[in-house]
Amino acid sequence: MKINFNQPHLTGKEAHYMYEAVFAGKLSGNGKFTKACQAWFEQRYGFRKCLLTSSGTDALEMCAMLCGLKPGDEVIVPSYTFVSTALAFLREGAKVVFADSMKRNPNLDAESLEALITPRTRVIVPVHYAGVACDMDAIMAVAEKHNLLVVEDAAQAIDSYYISHQSSVVSRQPLGGIGHLAAFSFHETKNITAGGEGGLLVVNDERFVRRAEIIWEKGTNRAEFFRGEVNKYGWVDMGSSFLPSEVNAAFLWAQLENIDDIQKKRKQLWETYYQRLQSLSEQGRFTLPDIPDYATNNAHMFYLVLPSLEARTGLLAYLKEHEVFAVFHYLSLHSSHYYHDKHDGRALPECDRYADCLVRLPLFYDLGTEDVNHICDLIEAYYR
Repeated sequence: MKINFNQPHLTGKEAHYMYEAVFAGKLSGNGKFTKACQAWFEQRYGFRKCLLTSSGTDALEMCAMLCGLKPGDEVIVPSYTFVSTALAFLREGAKVVFADSMKRNPNLDAESLEALITPRTRVIVPVHYAGVACDMDAIMAVAEKHNLLVVEDAAQAIDSYYISHQSSVVSRQPLGGIGHLAAFSFHETKNITAGGEGGLLVVNDERFVRRAEIIWEKGTNRAEFFRGEVNKYGWVDMGSSFLPSEVNAAFLWAQLENIDDIQKKRKQLWETYYQRLQSLSEQGRFTLPDIPDYATNNAHMFYLVLPSLEARTGLLAYLKEHEVFAVFHYLSLHSSHYYHDKHDGRALPECDRYADCLVRLPLFYDLGTEDVNHICDLIEAYYR
């Protein structure tokens, strides 16, 4: 039985909506489906302003542009993340200062954040790894104390929440709705996709709303013109072609219509993994995903953290031999070929541990419970 790591899910309406977009004669974006998707996010999660982008990377690059960085400004980014998180800010001339992960999970260690701040620090970029919230109360408190911007990399975090216990009333805030800006990804490996690639910029701070729209429209005020707010439009700022095709928006709309069903199935699969593998975790073979009491689980990913690189290599090889294609994940960015000589030399041991020891197991909507049980049977057989 061959089980791939990922398989994009089709709800059944994607082709219908794409056909509708084609025959509406508006393919270049910002049409019916673009507007519907943006409104959906604003209404469901209470985001101030949403703009679809061609990728999560594009959304991060828009965030970086909106931060108004100057050469030499510093941006704090976790080392255990995808390269786009850092690249977006490097393109603006900023210096990336890498932060270590927590011991309990791969998210940025908020307790070590204060020590990284200098007079040149301008932005903190928490990445909600596996859709599990960073400690946002702690991060926002540091940002407020030092007058810093917070950009949430919520690429994996759709439909996930942060639970704040700061006051007597417990509050739930959607990830992507806490920082000043946020970026989501709709790549085919995410819970929902825009047809392979896609992203979303979220603007929660009123100061950035107008400029975000201008950057999105290639540096022009064309959006204001189409709303009748100006009588002509022209080039007024920096920008690029961040707006996706209406065909991608149509594909995404079909996925958003079915997000509750998609999430329910993914969570069932995640729970099956967790229950089946708990006894091996208790034996010390590996650790299971950690969900802090301030986070919810959107079942983006099921991962194991093994004791060593050798232990991980052995398990991956065994699963591959039995046609189950589990994978490792990020390599620490601070030790990458491109950036290691630019890094300040600090050891980031937790990032390196996850780079060596983390395994991602297959998790996608069309995976069956019997498939998850088969994978767990193989893992149990391996350790026997």
